[in-house]
Amino acid sequence: MATEHVFTVDVEDYFQVYAFEGVVDRSAWDGYPSRVARNTDVILDLLARHNARGTFFTLGWVADRHPEIVRKIADAGHEIASHGWWHRKITSLTPAQFREDAHASRAILEQVSGHPVVGYRAPSFSITPGNEWAFDVLLETGYRYDSSLFPINRSNYGYPTTPPLPHLIHRTAGDLMEFPLTTTRFLGKRIPAAGGGYLRHFPYSIIRKAFREKDHSGIPGVFYIHPWEIDEDQPRMPVPWLTTVRHYRNISKVLPRLERLLGEFKFTSIAQRLAGDGKWFRATSPLPDVSPQAVARG
Repeated sequence: MATEHVFTVDVEDYFQVYAFEGVVDRSAWDGYPSRVARNTDVILDLLARHNARGTFFTLGWVADRHPEIVRKIADAGHEIASHGWWHRKITSLTPAQFREDAHASRAILEQVSGHPVVGYRAPSFSITPGNEWAFDVLLETGYRYDSSLFPINRSNYGYPTTPPLPHLIHRTAGDLMEFPLTTTRFLGKRIPAAGGGYLRHFPYSIIRKAFREKDHSGIPGVFYIHPWEIDEDQPRMPVPWLTTVRHYRNISKVLPRLERLLGEFKFTSIAQRLAGDGKWFRATSPLPDVSPQAVARG
């Protein structure tokens, strides 16, 4: 029997991307033409055609301005989870600021959807070594699981020593379930293979290889995508050439690749995976070692 992997969507609009912060002020977000409803509809239709479910990590800002999006996602049988309110990196916040953001986003998502919200994903996967206090804040504000850790070594995000499979993070405030993003190994190095920009920039064969490995292990992989990543007609932002390449390259390939991925593998939400027998869950994994020596070992 094929493994049911996890399909996740980070519900944010094209102008809310962290890489655009230098040219788009948050105070001006309301002035940009929104495309998140249209793009989310396309993803919902895609999942429905493949009889798949997903977890939609949604910004509180989006729920506040476009509550109909959240209701439509929930009504289609998908899980609503939090992506914070303002799409701010954890590394830019104090614990008090993060607590306010995490609480406010959870509250409005529950109010609009009518369902409990127990999952969180940090913008830009920004829970990184040295910021483990964020796990305590999540537990204090009522979350049961996190999906922010990327088991890779990158300059702007990544937690290279976290186990590359679902596990528990033990804190004094309790245990937080962690669903890290999917990776694979290439030439002896662990590389990202979870979707998003990697679905656009890497050969599809790398993504398929990673999820086939997860199929064989029986442990679910975690895939992610943003609604703006399927939108060839989104307004172009005046950003440096490298950001332009990273953001816009191969957008035309995303929908065909999503169709292929959903045709080859089974996907569901984190909530539905947790409702299963849980034998694949590594419940005894300790808090990852974040010492410089461990990070160097990669």
